Amino acid sequence: MCDEAKEVIHNSGCDGEFILEEININEDAKLVELYGNDIPVVFIDHIKVFKHHVDSREFKRKLRRLVR
Repeated sequence: MCDEAKEVIHNSGCDGEFILEEININEDAKLVELYGNDIPVVFIDHIKVFKHHVDSREFKRKLRRLVR
């Protein structure tokens, strides 16, 4: 599911407008506790904007709204 989310994000038409930082939650027990059943989780500027599924148009809209 995370690979699918990355593909959707990269195909959103806004490459160059963000830096994608991937975090493997399995390397941090607290993150597993917080997000173990809710991956992928996508944050933009420290704000959770998606969990489970990412929509490319909605990603683009949220990115541009939140990064201004």
